[in-house]
Amino acid sequence: MSSNTVLETTALGPIGASLEAPRPLARPEPRPGVLAIETYVPGKSVVPPGVTPHKLSSNENPFGASPAAIAAAKAAMDRLAVYPDGSASALRAAIARKYGLDAKRIVVGNGSDELLEMLAQAYIGPGDEGLFSEHGFLVYRIAILTAGGTPVVAPERDYTTDVDAILARVTERTRIVFLANPNNPTGTYLPFDEIRRLQAALPPRVLLVLDAAYAEYVRRNDYASGLELALTAENVVMTRTFSKVYGLAALRLGWMVAPAHVVDTIERIRPPFNVNAAALAAGVAAIEDEAFVSASVAHNEEWAERLTTAFEALGLGVTPSVGNFLMIHFPTTPGRTAREADAFLTARGLVVRRIESYGLPNALRMSIGTAEANELVVAALRDFLAGGDARAPETRDA
Repeated sequence: MSSNTVLETTALGPIGASLEAPRPLARPEPRPGVLAIETYVPGKSVVPPGVTPHKLSSNENPFGASPAAIAAAKAAMDRLAVYPDGSASALRAAIARKYGLDAKRIVVGNGSDELLEMLAQAYIGPGDEGLFSEHGFLVYRIAILTAGGTPVVAPERDYTTDVDAILARVTERTRIVFLANPNNPTGTYLPFDEIRRLQAALPPRVLLVLDAAYAEYVRRNDYASGLELALTAENVVMTRTFSKVYGLAALRLGWMVAPAHVVDTIERIRPPFNVNAAALAAGVAAIEDEAFVSASVAHNEEWAERLTTAFEALGLGVTPSVGNFLMIHFPTTPGRTAREADAFLTARGLVVRRIESYGLPNALRMSIGTAEANELVVAALRDFLAGGDARAPETRDA
């Protein structure tokens, strides 16, 4: 057949083409990309029977929640038959008062995770790319894939986000850069000058999402959460959470500040009544209880330093952290590995977080807990490194 021959066609297509109909699927199939998502595995909480548990795997506040927040949540239980305020007006007003904001620039979510997911859904589609750092929060990858996009990972330097590595990976397909500052699970942070440099170098069409879940814990003069940029730049969003310093992890509550056009976009896809009434009430009370937050931060600052000193005295490496957790590095020597240390600690009821899923197989993340829990971890790791008995003292004679 010559190159300029035109095939005769019928209603079924070109003559000579296969007339076999596509085979029907045997079951519903997810769209491409969904099965590439690895299920997020939260920090474990199970310990052997008979052992007192100390959960240090999820970066929760060891003081619990503010008594005022607990009382507010309980009071909300008297109106379970009534839908919550779909606009979260009281909570948005409380956040606006605290930070001097226009409440119209605030969106409240069912945890900051929901906000991250909605941002990805709104700004990423098939063929688009979302960028994050090598050891960044696992939810970024999940959110990008869920939206149909392609995750792009930038290497870090000394477990810290590298602005130049991010910029080198920006392409015409990049739509969002997710940046946790401070970062989980490393505990490292970028000074605000570096955040400014990143934002200035990004194309205006790229949305920079600053995840400041641990901002309240940071006590560094060169740090800023990104609130100012979110208020002045057209392509910056800052997200925050009530799960950490405010101790409301069980209620799932987060918020973000964004340019008006981003708020308008997210409000179009935000589910109605996405935040429950107990969370809304507790959030208002929590953000107003500054004494509780101050005590939590002071405890964290004291024990972060004490634990770092103690672990380093045992010969373990600790990445300097500005959050409410520490990343502890272990040798690869059999009998002294992070995996074996985790099993040893668990046997004693001390539950920390393995972080292989973050590409860190030789490290454990430990939330800073109560004084009792912290001291127990130091003692247990001393015994572990000395080859001691993993069983908790109270179970050895059982």
